[in-house]
Amino acid sequence: MAQAFPLHSDIIVIRHCMNLPTESSQRRGLRKWIAPALGYLVSLVCLVWVYRGFDWRAELTRLSSLDLHWLAIAIVADVLVYVSQGWRWRMLLKPVGEVSLVRSVQAIYVGLFTNEVLPLRGGELVRSYLQGHWNDIPFGVVFSSAVVERLFDGMWLVLFTIVSTSIVQLPGYLVDGTRVLTGVVAGLLFLLSVAVFQKHHAHAAVANSRWADKLWHVVNALHDMGRSPSFYLAFLASFVYLGLQLVPIHALMLAYGLDLSWRATLVTLVVLRLGTLLPQAPGNVGSFQFFAVVALRLFGVDKPEAIGFATLLFFVVTVPLWVVGFIATMASGIGFGDIRRRAAETHRQSGMHVTD
Repeated sequence: MAQAFPLHSDIIVIRHCMNLPTESSQRRGLRKWIAPALGYLVSLVCLVWVYRGFDWRAELTRLSSLDLHWLAIAIVADVLVYVSQGWRWRMLLKPVGEVSLVRSVQAIYVGLFTNEVLPLRGGELVRSYLQGHWNDIPFGVVFSSAVVERLFDGMWLVLFTIVSTSIVQLPGYLVDGTRVLTGVVAGLLFLLSVAVFQKHHAHAAVANSRWADKLWHVVNALHDMGRSPSFYLAFLASFVYLGLQLVPIHALMLAYGLDLSWRATLVTLVVLRLGTLLPQAPGNVGSFQFFAVVALRLFGVDKPEAIGFATLLFFVVTVPLWVVGFIATMASGIGFGDIRRRAAETHRQSGMHVTD
């Protein structure tokens, strides 16, 4: 007796033959858009809160009186931040391959440029792909070194936050965020310690994985990195990397005419870093201004003045990324879209299950 209706498996075959999307692919497509949509929504809400009723005409008048010497120092210092990051990355990768400082900085700027034009910080994948491609190092190894970088940053950021709480009372949601960050850092530090000091246990843990051969290389690389003196130098370089980020903020405070101490600069950096930890809209637009205003308000700066400074700071640290990042991308010899496609494909093949 013929069936009145096709079975579920028959429907799937029909969809496949007609090239129609299946329910599972539709759900995956929906999930793919949820995170960017939320990021844009947060950005929009922040922008409305910050700029509603803001007097742009008065702000343009004030900007005309900026101290250009301090402005120049802020721009140069911001560039040096990423040079120091390239130096740190080079030291971290030294046990697994000799990489160029120039290439490291170039890969970082291409990744930063990606983050400026696309949501969810896919730049971490892009810079890891380029570093591995240029130096013939497995993607999983390079990407793991980038994760170690973020672990170092998290450890220093927690310490900076502890110092900041002794200066001023941070908003409760930032304190809660610090607790979450501390937990994540502790978890990553534990996994790294296993790979460095208990390599055989790490090998056993990944032995049954479908990507065991690739993860084996990652474990070995992390073990070699952690056993090298350059690993600990890279940790100290992370303090330099984070500390250098104080310079453009403080220089811009002086250029803008804000009479604030280095303590306020430290708190501003901490609030900005904590507030923009989660992937959001490209360049963290909206949330960056929001948290800069929040930080300055803690020191009694009027909201209009805080908004003006937040706007200046955003453009001073963002425009150089656009310019240098665009140049670095063009100099790579690979089209921007092609870089993204190759990075995503390499990431899937590597089996590194991490969020972008």
